[in-house]
Amino acid sequence: MNNALKARFHDHSTARSTSRGKSLRTLLASSSALLALALCSPAFAHNAPWKKCGNHQLNGRYVFTASGFTRAPAAPPGSPWVPKAILEVLQFNGNGGVLTPAITAANPFGDLGSIMQPPSGAAGEYTVNADCTGSVRFLDASGVAFTIYVESFGDTIRMIQTNPSNNVFEGTARRVR
Repeated sequence: MNNALKARFHDHSTARSTSRGKSLRTLLASSSALLALALCSPAFAHNAPWKKCGNHQLNGRYVFTASGFTRAPAAPPGSPWVPKAILEVLQFNGNGGVLTPAITAANPFGDLGSIMQPPSGAAGEYTVNADCTGSVRFLDASGVAFTIYVESFGDTIRMIQTNPSNNVFEGTARRVR
């Protein structure tokens, strides 16, 4: 084969492989973009099994830290709010039950300035809905209850106290390993 023919064959071959390379890159980029859109679509996210929450997600030991304000039970309207804080260990069983093996609460009943450290707190029950919202209710005389939101595959729980009504109290429980 003469040199002119070889050069012409080489130019045609290179152009064809460059064209194929560009087509392949375009196809891959388009496919990646479509896949990203599909994964972000509400329909896909709604049906994603790993997004569904339930009682099973809360299983294990958590440390709950919270702060806020309280006033004495049955305090009249206009009574001042005073600081309150808690450090509590929660043991969720994965099936709707919770225990409190350790608790320390600062100023839990109003402006008394007390630190409460009972050997353990009240047992309770919880519910986690499919949308990751739920509730925790302790079986104590005050009926302490929280509205919760579960995130991070059950590793983190956001909690805000809803009962008794003499509290403005919120915090986070994190699973410990």
